[in-house]
Amino acid sequence: MDGSARPEAVERYLAHLRVERRAAARTLSLYENALARLVSGAAEAAVPLQSMQPHHVRMLMAKLHAGGLASRSLSLQLSAWRGFYRWWGAQGGVALNPVDGVRAPKAAKPLPKALPVDQAVALAMRSSEHGAPALRVRDHAIVELLYGSGLRVGELVGLDARASDAAAGWVDLADASARVLGKGAKWRSVPVGGPTLGALRAWLDLRPALARPDEPALFVSQRGTRLTASQVRSRLKALALEAGLPTSVHPHMLRHSFASHLLQSSGDLRAVQELLGHANISTTQVYTKLDFQHLAKVYDAAHPRAKRR
Repeated sequence: MDGSARPEAVERYLAHLRVERRAAARTLSLYENALARLVSGAAEAAVPLQSMQPHHVRMLMAKLHAGGLASRSLSLQLSAWRGFYRWWGAQGGVALNPVDGVRAPKAAKPLPKALPVDQAVALAMRSSEHGAPALRVRDHAIVELLYGSGLRVGELVGLDARASDAAAGWVDLADASARVLGKGAKWRSVPVGGPTLGALRAWLDLRPALARPDEPALFVSQRGTRLTASQVRSRLKALALEAGLPTSVHPHMLRHSFASHLLQSSGDLRAVQELLGHANISTTQVYTKLDFQHLAKVYDAAHPRAKRR
């Protein structure tokens, strides 16, 4: 907005920011833009700035949101407007701050990223080209368990080699299941598939050569102590790079892949909820959006009427 077109109160407030508050040039620019939107919105609503009410501010926010302004940007607008009216009120210009109590809409949570089925399977079947043979076998078992059973990385590193009262989880090879202690100190059992069982047996054959005699952990580091979540993340990232995957893979991505691929195949949201250990079905429902995205991509790629643009 041209300075000559700004209301006097806005000009005085910007001067206050510039001279008394010594605001940075970037801050001043943000405030000028925000106040220009406020002035424009008030003019469109045919309401003087000093007569703006909370419902006018909400209407302006809705318009800006519909115009594509993101939640973070909307919060910045509100902050600038609120500061302006607070200052104006202290000057005796207004009796009401119409921005008080108005909040920006919450930012949409990004959907969890899942690997395509072929990439997830390729990673699960792969063992590292680097490191000692025992560590390569260990890493293979870790990836199989993360993707094959949907464990959180904290649940995985908490597993012990055998069941005990002190264990935070273990794998029962005979029963083809894993008993894990999840969030909220809640126990759950998850099935362990054939390829994962094979990878675990191969690792358990080699584990005694690495693990310290008194170490109960199922997965141990080169030093023989319990593997940490950070170490698992590092190894998984290296494996993904070796496999030539186009994205940085982390443990939770394999959990997302497990859930998304299972839902695509079964359509059983309740079963996926139980396997993931979610307390609320709403947490699991995010995977229905991933499933729809998958179906939409298949449609766009294959259906003769999909070329809509």
